Amino acid sequence: MSLSLERSKLATVTDAVIVGAGPIGLFQVFELGLLGLRAEVIDSLPQIGGQCIELYPDKPIYDIPAIPLCTAKELIERLAEQIRPFNAGLHLGQEVTEVVPRPDRRFDVVTSRGLRFDAGAVIVAGGVGSFQPRRLGLEGAERHEGTSIHYRVKDAAQLCDRDLVILGGGDSALDWTLELVEKARSVVLVHRRAEFRAAPAAVQRMLHLREEGRLDHIEGQVQSLVIEDERVRGVRVLARDGVTRTVSLDHLLVFWGLHPKLGPIADWGLELHRRTIRVDTARFQTSVPGIFAVGDINDYPGKKKLILSGFHEAALAAFGVREHLAPGEKVHLQYTTTSPLLQRRLGVSGAAPQSQEDSRARAGGPG
Repeated sequence: MSLSLERSKLATVTDAVIVGAGPIGLFQVFELGLLGLRAEVIDSLPQIGGQCIELYPDKPIYDIPAIPLCTAKELIERLAEQIRPFNAGLHLGQEVTEVVPRPDRRFDVVTSRGLRFDAGAVIVAGGVGSFQPRRLGLEGAERHEGTSIHYRVKDAAQLCDRDLVILGGGDSALDWTLELVEKARSVVLVHRRAEFRAAPAAVQRMLHLREEGRLDHIEGQVQSLVIEDERVRGVRVLARDGVTRTVSLDHLLVFWGLHPKLGPIADWGLELHRRTIRVDTARFQTSVPGIFAVGDINDYPGKKKLILSGFHEAALAAFGVREHLAPGEKVHLQYTTTSPLLQRRLGVSGAAPQSQEDSRARAGGPG
């Protein structure tokens, strides 16, 4: 028996392994499924959803086409429903530790839990990679994480009618400030500079609410925690004017961003640029043939870190994977509105048997 056959018997054979179960990784399952390709999805987190679920499940999202408003959690739920017909394998709570190219153009993939895959292609959809929030370095902070100190909002309901202090000046800090000001008893935003990294419209709204007296904003830095009866009761803030203010609180929300780490991906021999992966814009293939990268983890001229952009990248990457698996074979473009083949793959009720027309390339029409 050949070594490749022996490997196949010991591993799960699949068309593609997707590294990352965030919104782009999930949509990648859909795009591969339309082309008749099977996917196995691996993520280090214990649930699907990536940053959307881990950091801001209740955050409103306004820029998904045809969906004027949904929360991050709702987006993940809709994507999970959309990919259900394709029965992708989900392997959570583990990292991909090895990706080894083979002479037959396939890959041996191994996870931290010892799972093995014989994959035709590998698609990295890992967002910013393995990430951890930037934590408070103050005495006593660690033992209050999850009770009084939070680096993400798991349940916004527990913050209603509470006194909140929010640290940060980026999108997450401003978004949650504007979201919670309507629910909390009081909100104080603390940022070390006068300038913010958040969207200008969010900053302007925050300043307007401050003028109305609906929230407070302190330009300064937290120096220490006020701990009484084994709970964080407040923070001491050194303001820009040199005065230290004590601000009482029920909950402290810290949004200082993430520590992005590529982790084992950094050892796969891919061309990197500032902790992101270089790709082409025709197939979103990396410098290693058969390995693709989509979403925030990739880099190319004109890159925009938007979920919308990641969906586009996943569509082209799926065709790139199909071409990698069958070099020289023409891949016909079909449409879900008119193709019985695609409708059967989607499990659409009443889909007609495949006709000769389904196998022809289409030059245009509705998607």
